[in-house]
Amino acid sequence: MGPINSFCAAGADTGVSERGILLRMPQAEAVELRDVQKTLFLPLWGRAVEAEKKHPLLVDREAAQIVAAVGYDFSTIARNISPVTRLSWVARSLHTDRTIRNMLARDPRATIVNLGCGLDTTFERTDNGSLEWYDLDLPDVIELRKRFIAENTRRHTVACSLLDDAWLRQVKITANVLFIAAGVLYYFEESQVKALLTRMADAFPGAELLFDACTPGGVRLANKKVIAGGGMDESAILKWGIERVRDMESWDSRIVVLAAEPIFRHMMHGIALRERLGTMLSDALGIMTMVHLRLGRPSTSCSSAAL
Repeated sequence: MGPINSFCAAGADTGVSERGILLRMPQAEAVELRDVQKTLFLPLWGRAVEAEKKHPLLVDREAAQIVAAVGYDFSTIARNISPVTRLSWVARSLHTDRTIRNMLARDPRATIVNLGCGLDTTFERTDNGSLEWYDLDLPDVIELRKRFIAENTRRHTVACSLLDDAWLRQVKITANVLFIAAGVLYYFEESQVKALLTRMADAFPGAELLFDACTPGGVRLANKKVIAGGGMDESAILKWGIERVRDMESWDSRIVVLAAEPIFRHMMHGIALRERLGTMLSDALGIMTMVHLRLGRPSTSCSSAAL
């Protein structure tokens, strides 16, 4: 029995990280979320499994602590999710961490907004002590999140749907801003993705957005192998896929593709041969891509505030 499973069996009592980010771990109790929201457990589990390895590609101790204490049965996920799929969640996190650190190198006081945050722990991996951070998700997810992860003077939560314009008014930007959306945009129709990016460009001119995207074929495969395999029903199916990322620039003249990289790039070392072949095939077929956008030019007030 691995550390995660043994911790679950014993029952979690405490779990405060060295920096006091995590709250006291409550006794495991049943999680009540709809299947769409339950998909947050997929990448959480993937990061936690990686964290247990002797030489992990991604160090995420907090993810392992949450998995051990959250009171969710991960056995279906563990049984059905392939190693390459699990590695895609690790690769996405590595891309995200690298992009955030690059932003902070340019502006240590930048604002990071985590759209559809679930039980994500990117803040714990990238906090430089100066950034501002927002975690945004649906109210029931934020309620669950607050059981394990605390706010502080620089870290704020917003309980709101991405499709509700109210969150645009709750996020206060005084410097450069990077939005991250890990495994989120898939759940919207393309028309909704277009409308969301337009509203973000209106509200936060010059903002950057990092997200992962799949081809339509990749979306169909994920619905069969990941969503159904993970034990979720049809309400959790993925909808949006895109064949050519640069087609997004035709949606709005303010949308600029800064980068589009195969998701497993930079990740060819430290994984088994069979897994490496799977990641190479995925990248060769262009199934999953990390996309970095800029949404227009910064307004004069935002540019001044960032100086």
